[in-house]
Amino acid sequence: MSGARPDQAGQAVSAVAPSVQAVLDAGGEPVVRLMERIERRMAELATGHGPLLARYAGDTIAAGGKRLRPLLVCLAADAPPPETEALVRAAVAVELVHGATLVHDDVLDGSPLRRGRPTVMAAGGRRLATATGDLLFSRAFAELAASGSLDAVRILSRASSELARGELMQRSDAWNAEVGVARYLERCRLKTAVLFRAACELGALEGSGEAVALGAFGEQIGLAFQILDDVLDVSGPPERTGKPRGADLLDGTVTLPLIIARSRDVALRELDVRKVTGSAAAAAVCERITATGALEVAKGRALELVERAKRDLPALTSRQRAALDLVADGVVERYS
Repeated sequence: MSGARPDQAGQAVSAVAPSVQAVLDAGGEPVVRLMERIERRMAELATGHGPLLARYAGDTIAAGGKRLRPLLVCLAADAPPPETEALVRAAVAVELVHGATLVHDDVLDGSPLRRGRPTVMAAGGRRLATATGDLLFSRAFAELAASGSLDAVRILSRASSELARGELMQRSDAWNAEVGVARYLERCRLKTAVLFRAACELGALEGSGEAVALGAFGEQIGLAFQILDDVLDVSGPPERTGKPRGADLLDGTVTLPLIIARSRDVALRELDVRKVTGSAAAAAVCERITATGALEVAKGRALELVERAKRDLPALTSRQRAALDLVADGVVERYS
């Protein structure tokens, strides 16, 4: 494997585009151009720290998925968004922080796969994975510092601190089947939703949007995103999720589907999560969770969040609202 190269940026956009084409169409050509610039900039950053880190940082960047967070930066800025260097840097910074958190999560969880590919942890070991995550974090803040906006640095710094608190909360809650819904939702807000919020706030800062209202939109769809990710962990299949079914159970993470299922199934209520070892045992528990109807309840909670996020959007142009609505709907479509 090799790191992403600047000349691969257009290919990366093309690879991502089919699943978000409606959003790009709604955003218009300025958004497409911005996303191409964002890809090029991330590829350039991946190659600037020697061949070893370039390989792993480049692979992390190249495996980037749908780029929802950079899209939110662009779409929250305006319609059309300003095609400024500061906006590109803000979008790059958010995605680099996202990549860093994934690499560090894999170190903590010992995860062998991410999006169906070997993690940096599995391929290079704990030390190199930690260094890769640290590099991505440092480059994120260097990007914002170069834009000269202290407010932008504050927005991402706040989100990064909350991400760390969320990870600590998850470590503290590991193997604890008594975790309640309220604590679970706060953990999801900290671990996932705050970066969606920061993406919208950074876009609004560079554009002309209402940062607080747009940030609230981002946080709600980010929370829905995490709930549905946890639903997918139970429902699978691995070829779709890129990780073994029940991976959360195997690393001791108690999620909403299990919390709901325990209230409906005595056997699950008495389950010692520590004794769920091996993929077959995890899959069996997932089947039992599914049989309680917990997945439908959890999905309903996520749908409510998405609908509320769309309803509470501030006054926007029809194009900007349409694009943001499509991003929100896309969070739900991941499950369908």
